[in-house]
Order: sequence, then C-alpha cells, then structure tokens
Amino acid sequence: MNNAPTFSTPALTFAKGHGTQNDFILLPDHYAQIDLTEELVAALCDRQRGLGADGVLRVATAGALVAEGVLSELPRGVSSVDWFMDYRNADGSIAEMCGNGVRVFAHYCHREQLVDVDSFTVGSRAGGRRVQIHSASDSDADVSVEMGQITLRGTSEVGIGGLHLAGEAVDVGNPHLACIVDGLTVEALTALDLTTGTDLDSAMFPHGANVEILTPLVTSVDDAADFHAYMRVFERGVGETRSCGTGLVAAAAAALAGIDRSEGAVAITIPGGDVLVTVADGGAVLRGPSRLVARGELLPGWGD
Repeated sequence: MNNAPTFSTPALTFAKGHGTQNDFILLPDHYAQIDLTEELVAALCDRQRGLGADGVLRVATAGALVAEGVLSELPRGVSSVDWFMDYRNADGSIAEMCGNGVRVFAHYCHREQLVDVDSFTVGSRAGGRRVQIHSASDSDADVSVEMGQITLRGTSEVGIGGLHLAGEAVDVGNPHLACIVDGLTVEALTALDLTTGTDLDSAMFPHGANVEILTPLVTSVDDAADFHAYMRVFERGVGETRSCGTGLVAAAAAALAGIDRSEGAVAITIPGGDVLVTVADGGAVLRGPSRLVARGELLPGWGD
C-alpha cells in the first residue's frame, strides 16, 4: 500500500550532480516562481518515488528570492544579482549552507554560462561564499569555496551508532558536533551503524546538528596537506550521507584545535572521496570535485 501524501507535482526542468557523492537536484528557477514546498522537495529527493538526492538546490537570483518573499532580506555579502543557492534538505527543511552543494552549484552556473568568470560569489543563507573554478568541463570540475568564519562553541556529547561520544560544537553557518575519537581505526569507523539517528543535547543544539565522526589526525604524505584523517557524517534532516562540506570544515577545525593548532591543511577521506580543507585566519577554504551527471524534465504528475 502506498501511503505517500498526494499533492501537485508539476513538470520541472532539472539537473543532477554530486560533490564527493553528496548528491543534489538542481532546479533552475531564475525568477523564483516554483512553490518549493517541503512535500515537493521530499518527493523529489525520494530515491524510489522521485529522482533521489540528499538535497535540492534552487538556482535563482537573490533579488528574485527577496521579491517573492522566499528571503526576507539579502544575507550578508550577497547582492541582488548574485546567483543564490536556495538549499533544502531531503526532508524539505531549509538549511543555511552546504559546502559540497556550493561546489556543484558553482559548477552548474559556470557550465550554463550564468556567469562568465571563474571566480564569483554564490549566495547562501549563511552569507556570500566566494568560489574559484580551477578547472571545468561539462561533467567535471575542481572547485574551491571560501566557507566563511568558524566558531568553536565548546564541548558537547552525542549518542550515535551505539556509542556515547564527546565532541566539539562548531558553527560554520550551520551547527555541527565534530567527534575526534582517540584510537578509532578506519576499519572500526567503517563498521559503525549510523542508521539509528542521533541523541544530541537540545540545549546546545535546539534545531539539531550534523554529527561528524573522525579518526585522529596523522601526518599527511600529500604535499598539499599537513594532516590526513577519515570521516563519516550524519546530517540533520537527511541521515548519513557520503560527504558533507560544512561537516568537513567543522571536523578539520575541531581536529586542529584538538592538537592546539588554529591553522593547517587537512586532507579528509569520506565514503564519497577526498577533499582538502585549509583552515586559516578563523575561516576555511574547501577544495574538491564536482560532477554533473544528468539533466532532463519531470513530467506533470510524476509524484502523484
């Protein structure tokens, strides 16, 4: 029996892409005319009913989103003509920022010739994010994102995967709890069951948080990085994903702080691939791949 709610599912043009296998549906909606309800987003992201994704990225100008009441005002560092990543989690909830999503969004804007330069600002609810396209083809790109300020908020705890872990609360435009686990091996990290959700301190995280589990830092053999670690992540509103850009930044900053460093370059391997996080001057740059895999059109009534 199908107990999924029924509602209008209009014809939509879309593209699909991922950043280290954190995957997204991109909806070109330059004048913000789509009624992007929680139900519509959840149906789009459903891997049986819809296209399947970890989230939806509406592609609109910041000015149009303000004019249509999606945004009450322009976020800091965002102009009305900037392309704005209107990001929604897979359950339809609104998220402030997504580091992997920004790379895919920037790649899409570059590919579709919405911008004619390699360095530009992408709008987000966490503020403007400067991106640099290092290389790009129709399907693949190497992109850096200036992720903004990092705030370490102190220690907290979480129940996850049958474990009770301590971590560092980190704000990267959205909330995180980064848990660097002493003695954690790659094999033990891989074996963790993260399907049961998280039990967080609601006083510290009244709106929930992403939770990162990280092996301790080791010296990197890569000249581009000082350290290397492995990570898995549980995202609020989604569940475990194969990568999380803001989570990677939060984890790198927390791991460096744990060895009394405020700066450094950390290469992190997640299930979806490898990225580089460079922490300096209270902020971070996230560099990694983007891949665009498809574009097409959903037929009217596709989710009815």
